[in-house]
Amino acid sequence: MMVIPWLLKASAIPFAAGHEIIRQRCRDLTLIRLTPDLIYDQMIGAGCARKMIFSWAGNPGVGLSPRFRDAAENGWPHNIEIEEHSHAGLIAAVTAAAAGLPFGVLLGYFGNDLCKHTKTIVPMTCPFRPSWILTAIAEVPQGARPSYVMDYYERDDTFYREWDAISQDRDRFQNWIRKNVENC
Repeated sequence: MMVIPWLLKASAIPFAAGHEIIRQRCRDLTLIRLTPDLIYDQMIGAGCARKMIFSWAGNPGVGLSPRFRDAAENGWPHNIEIEEHSHAGLIAAVTAAAAGLPFGVLLGYFGNDLCKHTKTIVPMTCPFRPSWILTAIAEVPQGARPSYVMDYYERDDTFYREWDAISQDRDRFQNWIRKNVENC
């Protein structure tokens, strides 16, 4: 199993990295992100993801991710395991992992029902041991397109508007992936 925790802020969505993962036909991935963007929707629809850890499944400008929803509700292209957190809880977990800790501590889960639906949210005592390690960084100019990177280039709003119609239809989605990702 490969885990992909993209620790980039929303203004640097790594589309180029996601497209390379699709081209290489990577499978059985666990994707982690606060608000999975269109690239996660593409990776899920292309069959790359086995599990998604998130705090909201969609894009604020577009809405709920159709390929994610199709996988979660209908098992297409296959079933996907989901693990939902709050924004604060997922930030605590990822920050802890970046520091070499096995978990994050957050009192914010008390008072909501995420503990009933997410098996990784549990009260516990602290058994410190390091777990995740960053092993490589790659520079990819324009690698966040069609998203924007502040002070470098603007968001491609036309693409974001067109994506909704593309992602709603399985055949159109698969044709788009073949043309724009796999054959690049």
